[in-house]
Amino acid sequence: MRRASTLASSVLSRTLATAHGGVNSAAVNHRLLQVALFGSTGGSYARGRWFSSFTGSPARSVSVGVAGALLSVAAAATSLLQEVHAKEPPPTELVPKDVILYQYEACPFCNKVRAFLDYYDIPYKVVEVNPISKKEIKWSDYKKVPILMVDGEQLTDSSVIIDKLGHRIHPEKRAVSDMDDDEETKWRRWVDSHLVHILSPNIYRNASEALESFDYITSNGNFGFTEKITAKYAGAAAMYFVSKKLKKKYNITDERAALYEAAETWVDALNGRDFLGGSKPNLADLAVFGVLRPIRNLRSGKDMVEHTRIGDWYSRMESSVGESPRIKV
Repeated sequence: MRRASTLASSVLSRTLATAHGGVNSAAVNHRLLQVALFGSTGGSYARGRWFSSFTGSPARSVSVGVAGALLSVAAAATSLLQEVHAKEPPPTELVPKDVILYQYEACPFCNKVRAFLDYYDIPYKVVEVNPISKKEIKWSDYKKVPILMVDGEQLTDSSVIIDKLGHRIHPEKRAVSDMDDDEETKWRRWVDSHLVHILSPNIYRNASEALESFDYITSNGNFGFTEKITAKYAGAAAMYFVSKKLKKKYNITDERAALYEAAETWVDALNGRDFLGGSKPNLADLAVFGVLRPIRNLRSGKDMVEHTRIGDWYSRMESSVGESPRIKV
């Protein structure tokens, strides 16, 4: 990874040094690379016309009654499905009172934490960190994201954050989650050791996809105007070359094939279940969903859903995670 960063730094150095008025270019490049390594009309009219054609005779009234009953059954089934895939908010007394997430919007590890907070309906504020100056986290000795402040306590490392916060809101689950060889733990480790490493070679696979990815990163990140323009084009060029190094490092021959294989491996792990957790998502479901969420509307994510079986599970996860309790500030 350091070799890859060095290669990218040589591409970015002159451009970014000019943009930042003499700021140490190697440091700027390294920070930028950290963030880089890481979407029917007329129905009401048609229904009204269909129902109106059934008025005027007893037989038709019976038909309307049958149709109404069927619609009621369908509505009840939909309601039941929504309940099965509902969020799992913890007891009120266990919900932290003040949660602040320091993050990069496009970072998969930050998205892992957000998926957890969203699913468990824990209100939180977000501080978007500038990946170049990192002024928002200068108060911390830890200089990476995510950082989660929970009632004044600093938590770092996405998996550790989720473990500690999970134990706090669901203390009864501690004994099960502490087992090293359980299914949930195995797949959470797979996310961190395998799945995340496939993402960068895919989103920076070619020049157009690298530019698409940096457009997303700079549009959603905390960049100044000059930083945004510079990072978008110089960063995309640099990461295109870095992705080639990453393929070699992680022994990836065909990045799309590796992504599709990972998606299919995950679906196989579900073994016919709605979620790895059964009828509700567990921490492994949330981890996979979290790291895939930043790429879902990029070309790589669209290809993944189109060419693998992961789409149905992803849609169920979107429904389960639901609206974010993120506090707008």
